[in-house]
Amino acid sequence: MSETSDAFDLVVIGAGPGGYVCAIRAAQLGMRVACAEERETLGGTCLNIGCIPSKALLQSSENYSRVQHALAKHGITVGDVTFDLSQMMKRKDEVVSTNVKGIEYLFRKNGVTWLKGRARIAGQGLVDVAGKLYQAKHIVLATGSESTPLPGIEIDEKTIVTSTGALSLERVPKQLVVVGGGYIGLELGSVWSRLGAAVTVVELQERLLPTMDAELAKQAERILARQGLKFRLNTKVLASERTNEGVALRIAPGNGGPEEEIRAEVVLVAVGRRPFTNGLGLAEAGVRVNAGGRVETDDQFRTNVPGIYAIGDLIRGPMLAHKAEEEGVAVAEILAGQAGHVNYNAIPGVVYTWPEIASVGKTEEELKAEGVDYAVGKFPFSANSRARTMGDLDGFVKILAERGTDRILGAHIIGPDAGTLIAELALAVEFDAAAEDLARTPHAHPSLNEAVKEAALAVANRAIHI
Repeated sequence: MSETSDAFDLVVIGAGPGGYVCAIRAAQLGMRVACAEERETLGGTCLNIGCIPSKALLQSSENYSRVQHALAKHGITVGDVTFDLSQMMKRKDEVVSTNVKGIEYLFRKNGVTWLKGRARIAGQGLVDVAGKLYQAKHIVLATGSESTPLPGIEIDEKTIVTSTGALSLERVPKQLVVVGGGYIGLELGSVWSRLGAAVTVVELQERLLPTMDAELAKQAERILARQGLKFRLNTKVLASERTNEGVALRIAPGNGGPEEEIRAEVVLVAVGRRPFTNGLGLAEAGVRVNAGGRVETDDQFRTNVPGIYAIGDLIRGPMLAHKAEEEGVAVAEILAGQAGHVNYNAIPGVVYTWPEIASVGKTEEELKAEGVDYAVGKFPFSANSRARTMGDLDGFVKILAERGTDRILGAHIIGPDAGTLIAELALAVEFDAAAEDLARTPHAHPSLNEAVKEAALAVANRAIHI
């Protein structure tokens, strides 16, 4: 029998980026807030086994790669270069620990109560956390997502792994097959390729990064292939079998054709993520969920059950940590009587390979499908002076603007620090800026950002440096 405990204005279920940000913002707005989390640490998938540890390993492996392949051109000579995988993993864990402890500090600073344990909706305005009932005027569901399984592939997190297992391998596999050519697959494939694994990416679609601009994806394929990654596109994984050496996968062309077998020491399954709703009590509470497993909400994040809201990976839209954060802030402000809002067109997406790949707004394919008349401005990093000094010449900036109004509808970058450069373009989309606005804005010289300015100039065929 559960016992009733404290009452709160808001109980957030899930302490990932969406949940903890929602809790903190609500507390700042004067609410009495609790956040329930079943993990021993705060931060959710992103901070514990996702965004943060993967970026730590990406940085370590990139440093190793640069010492091997890039420093000689700068006149820096080194002897035999080796790496210590255990130290890389130790550093990764330290970065994670620092970040999650930072969330604990923010909870204490803002007066958010951390309810430790698995939570579920227990009735109207009630949340059960590890056997205790808490009253809540409002409940926000922010439980995030989990790796999508692949039929015929049994995960053991040792030889067949999700991103979780791929972040903690005890040694570099001789061969790594990555099933899925999206964000996670390319990032983790890059990590282990740089450290010596022979990496093959198997993707069901005819190109990598299916949700991104096609030209961007094609350029990414060419660059990553030069770095040693191999690609099997338009290819379906049918089944797996464990062997003495690792795993044997049966694959076949996605449009039909003869089957074949490929072998690897480790297989990473990275075919996407699905909402995590197990044990939440949604059905019992009457919360409506669509066929894809996502919680249905209106434009103010309300479910069909009064007092229950949902954000982040649980609801429609891209499964991105910063999207969840924006929704967390918006729903907290709505509950406080303010006008919380998220502009989904201005949410950037970034792939942290090197070079980085970043997009915001519409792709060319989307604009064509919608019948929008648009102009394209492109500028290559090979013509950017800062990129030349860095020795990072791959890639380009591409801006799509509505032909009649010059309003920026989308922007796509592959190149050095693309994940940082895209912020300027996200701001442009947020404020309905024209390409002319960017073109007339002074940009420091020499800087990578000048490539953005030149691409904006190129929309009107006015680029200076090409």
